[in-house]
Amino acid sequence: MSQSNRPFILVTNDDGIHAPGIKHLWQAISSFADVAVVAPSAEQSAVGLSITVRSPLHIEKITWPTNIPVWSVSGTPADCVKLGLNVILDRAPDLILSGINRGTNAGRNVLYSGTIGGVIEGIMRNIPGIAFSCYDSHDPAYSLAEQYVPLIVQHILQHPLPSGTFLNVNFPSKHFQEIKGIKLTRQGKEYWIENPDKREHPNQGHSYYWLGAKLAKFEEEADSDISLLQQGYLTAVPVHVGELTDHRHLTAHREHFERLTL
Repeated sequence: MSQSNRPFILVTNDDGIHAPGIKHLWQAISSFADVAVVAPSAEQSAVGLSITVRSPLHIEKITWPTNIPVWSVSGTPADCVKLGLNVILDRAPDLILSGINRGTNAGRNVLYSGTIGGVIEGIMRNIPGIAFSCYDSHDPAYSLAEQYVPLIVQHILQHPLPSGTFLNVNFPSKHFQEIKGIKLTRQGKEYWIENPDKREHPNQGHSYYWLGAKLAKFEEEADSDISLLQQGYLTAVPVHVGELTDHRHLTAHREHFERLTL
């Protein structure tokens, strides 16, 4: 904890430093935590855990109508956490929060999400994290989500996550008008699949594509985040990324595999 006995929290996102969701996230925790904000200078949705290695990164101090330290970085959410921990901040945070994202990051979308990428970058440095996302991409109910953020953050501060695990939180659609309840649950299967849109270049005479996206649907378990979000629940999934080995396959096939010869 910081010298003020308040937790020190680093906030990032993938929608960009000027996105409304990140200000709602800051507002939700500012009464009980010391906060620093380091976020991308422009939207970085769907960049996952990618980092910038072929161009320089620029850091700019931003003025918000508060006294909290705020910086923008010309890179990805993972870049923001890297520079935050190595260049910008004078101490490591107790927790990293990312969001509040505009659009769902439930199901297997965690593998694409820049919101999640910022949190995973912290997990690899043994700093726990929580990612927050709203189901709606258009006009999300940030104010409603903001009311639940302090409850979840304070719970995790008091009941720490295991090493290598982050919490993936998704708020249901605003069409439910109120949140039915909170569920700690399992990750679903749904994810954004490509929906290519072919176009013709007007001058050069060749085709090009917008990759596009649509949700790929699957038969979901009743207790998955996908199923529960569709019923109006807030979902929170503990996602473990500290150990990526498929131990069952390793145990079953190691001996045979290691006997392979030319």
